[in-house]
Amino acid sequence: MMLMKSKYCTFVSIIIRRRREGDPSMTKTVGLIGSGNIGGAVARLAVAAGLDVVLSNSRGPETLADLVAELGPRARAATPEEAARAGDLVVATVPLLAYEQLPASALAGRTVIDTTVYYPYRDGRIEELDAGALTSSQLVQRHLAGSRVVKTFTNLDFRRLFTLARPVGAADRSALAVAGDDAEAKARVTDFLDVIGYDAVDLGTLADSWRIGPNTPIHVQPYLGAWPEGLSTAEERGRWFFQAPGVPVPAARVRELIASAVPVPAGGPTPPSAA
Repeated sequence: MMLMKSKYCTFVSIIIRRRREGDPSMTKTVGLIGSGNIGGAVARLAVAAGLDVVLSNSRGPETLADLVAELGPRARAATPEEAARAGDLVVATVPLLAYEQLPASALAGRTVIDTTVYYPYRDGRIEELDAGALTSSQLVQRHLAGSRVVKTFTNLDFRRLFTLARPVGAADRSALAVAGDDAEAKARVTDFLDVIGYDAVDLGTLADSWRIGPNTPIHVQPYLGAWPEGLSTAEERGRWFFQAPGVPVPAARVRELIASAVPVPAGGPTPPSAA
């Protein structure tokens, strides 16, 4: 407990120092490896906050023309390697089964936000995760040995990620959990979240990131809210999913939910089709 308190104090002191000194390393360009639901939401929030984004996916820059056009002059498309090198901060938002395709050399020295979630139905069974020996983010960190991996964006769905963003000081501002083994990297990600509309709660290390995974109290549902009764068809459920504004979850509530988590089997159920 004393060690965790010491690490938390170090994390907070770094944030205070960075903001006081106007740290020149503050994020100006975000590289995205994966530009689907989560990546697209992050890109929209980043551009709205005045940041530049470099988008990429596994299918080639030309397939991102519509999203680039929507985002405007602050956005461009590239290959994953180019996005990795262009970003002051890189968001890796790919299915866990594709984590080994992340360009480790191009990401060396970078802070990388990992959004992976382990779904065995999609990713196949991964023995180390099933045994509880590693979390998905530890697996990603092992692959990206030269990078500083930070886990966030995984405890709410992509629609609420976009709709719940609020400016600093808003009474209904939500918080997201942040986990990582490097205090400076977590501080950088915390600053980024602040810019795009969220407070941050320090969850601990990557080994602790299971606390925001599937089947835990903080995972998705608190931000989504209760599903209405009487939605009998997939079309009705999908319509409600896309129209629901979401429920603000402040930092104090995030801490409570994280603290109440207990270990559960790795992986989770098939998520809602719209998620």
